[in-house]
Amino acid sequence: METLRIGIDAHAIGAKQGGNETYIRNLIIALAGIDQQNLYRIYLANRQAGKWWRDWFAVNAPNFEVRMIPPPTPLVRAPLALAIELRRDPVDVLHVQYTAPPFCPVPVVVTIHDLAFEHYPETFTRRGSWQLRLTVRRTAKLAARIATVSNFSREDLLQTYGLPPEKVVVTWNGVEERFSPQAKMPNEAESLRRRFGIEGPYLLALGSLQPRKNIERLIRAFRRLRHEAGIRAQLVIVGRDLWLAGAIHEQARGQGSDQGGAQRGDIIFTGYAEDDDLPALYRQASLLVYPSIFEGFGLPPVEAMACGTPVVASNAGSLPEICGEAARLVNPLDEESISAGILEVLVDESLRARLRAAGIKQARRYDWRMTAIKTLELYREACTSKPR
Repeated sequence: METLRIGIDAHAIGAKQGGNETYIRNLIIALAGIDQQNLYRIYLANRQAGKWWRDWFAVNAPNFEVRMIPPPTPLVRAPLALAIELRRDPVDVLHVQYTAPPFCPVPVVVTIHDLAFEHYPETFTRRGSWQLRLTVRRTAKLAARIATVSNFSREDLLQTYGLPPEKVVVTWNGVEERFSPQAKMPNEAESLRRRFGIEGPYLLALGSLQPRKNIERLIRAFRRLRHEAGIRAQLVIVGRDLWLAGAIHEQARGQGSDQGGAQRGDIIFTGYAEDDDLPALYRQASLLVYPSIFEGFGLPPVEAMACGTPVVASNAGSLPEICGEAARLVNPLDEESISAGILEVLVDESLRARLRAAGIKQARRYDWRMTAIKTLELYREACTSKPR
C-alpha cells in the first residue's frame, strides 16, 4: 500500500479549547499507535506544545513530525500561513477541524463536530456565528470527506448542507483509560477540597462558559433545589470563560439568601481545569449535570460515566444517542425539569446504582483506537476521490 503524507492541523493543542483539543490530541496518539507506515506532519501553533510533541514523537512515533505555524491570530494562521506552508511543502491530504484554508492546494478531510452555530447563532457572538457559517459551509462543500462524531450530527450535516451521504462518515469520539471508577490516590477527595475550595458533596458541571452550555439556567435550577428541596450540595462549575460568559457570573452573583438562592461559596467557578484533575473531579462528584442546549457528541457525560458517576444530561442534540439509557435526561429549556432530574438522582439510591452500572458499560462503547481506524480510512479515500 502506498505511503501517504498526512497533514493534521492541531492548532487546538495547547489552546485550552476543551473538546476540540481533547479530540485532536487523542486522535493523534491513537493514530501513532495503529499506523507506522504513513508519514504524518502535525501543524501546531503553541511552542510549548510543539516541544512536548517533538519529544513524544521521537520516542513513540518516528513517522510523525511537528511543524510550527504560530502567527498571532487564527485569522492569519489558517487562511494565509497554513496555505503557504502547504504550497511550499505539500502533503497528500490535510485534516482540519471545521475550517480549511481557502483555496487549499491538497485534498481535505474535515471534522465537523456539530452545527450549533447554524441552529443557535444567538449563543455565539455575531462575528463568530457569521464567520463559522461562512467558512464551515464552504469547507464542507469542498472537502473530500467529512468526519463527524454521532449519527445525529451526520443527519444534521446531510440535511442542513445538502451533502451526498457517502461523503459524511461517523467517527465516534473515545474515552481515555484514565477515566475509571478507581481513585489513583487514597486522599483524592481531600486534595480536591483543598485545591478548589470544595467543602462537601457537590454537583459537577463541566464545559466552557458560553451560552450554549446553558449554565445560567442550571444555576437557577440549583437555586430552586436549595430553596424548595433543601439540597445543601455545592455546585462546582469547571471551564474557562468564553464569549458572553459575563452573564453566567452575574447570574451566580445575583443569588442571595433573600431569594432562596445559594450562599457565598456554594457555587464554585474553578476556571479551566488541567486534564490531570478531571478524573478526580468526576469521581468525587455526586453527579455530573450537563444541560447543554446542543451537542454533537458531549465528552463530559461519557467521561463521567467511565468514572462511575451518575449523569443528568440534556435530552437535546446528540446526547440521547450518546448516553443511551445510562443518563437521566431532562429538558434543557425547563429549569423545573433540570432541578427535578437532579433531585431524583440525588435521593433515589437505586436509580444512582443503575446509572453507575449502565454508565460504565455505555462508556466502553467509545474507543479512540476505533476513531483512528475510521479516520485513517477517510484519509485514504480522500486521496483517491475528487472533492465535490
